[in-house]
Amino acid sequence: MPVVAAAVCPHPPLLIPELASGAAFELDPLRAACFAAVDRLADADALVIIGSGPLTGTRYDASAAGSFGPYGAPDVTVGDSGTPVLPLSLAVGTWLVEQSKAADLPRTSITVAASETPAVCLALGQELAHGNERIALLVMGDGSARRSDHAPVHLHPRAEIFDSTVAAALELADTETLAALDPELATELHAAGRAPWQVLAGAAPGLRGQLGYNAAPYGVGYFVASWAL
Repeated sequence: MPVVAAAVCPHPPLLIPELASGAAFELDPLRAACFAAVDRLADADALVIIGSGPLTGTRYDASAAGSFGPYGAPDVTVGDSGTPVLPLSLAVGTWLVEQSKAADLPRTSITVAASETPAVCLALGQELAHGNERIALLVMGDGSARRSDHAPVHLHPRAEIFDSTVAAALELADTETLAALDPELATELHAAGRAPWQVLAGAAPGLRGQLGYNAAPYGVGYFVASWAL
């Protein structure tokens, strides 16, 4: 099986301490869980970061630049200098990798559209799993942004149930449940991770899971998980 490990992390801009400013400490447990999960990918031969973007299948090499200028930190960049091209999900993923034990791995980043069908997401994952290298996946995606009255979008009665289902699936490495997530419901709940999680479902059947973080600070569901052989 070419996919030998995977990490699932969220991609809120506030993961970047310079963006969180005086509130950075509030996400210290989430940051620590993300770094621990990404460090576990270091034994692979290559790393693929999966995250949401405008189109499915746009690929970037390790030199692709990303900037957090649109979020208030123009001096915080990732990749090589140049025009920023990485969407937020891949920029946060790259930021995590660049500070981890996996930083020296050959790296590719791939986008998947938030509206992509489950069938295409699963097929993309299966394609990744049929290579010759022992690859690790870093899968970027948030849960519902409708978890509380203080969430970015007002509270939805199904948000917590949806996120609980995702958390259990990540804990158990339950690819069938992830593959069956409803795109329309995920859109209604503003759950940005649905499509990337379904790429993971197609790429990594047979791995074992461990959930390292499951909470909804600021009314958004965030999960960190590690999958391994």
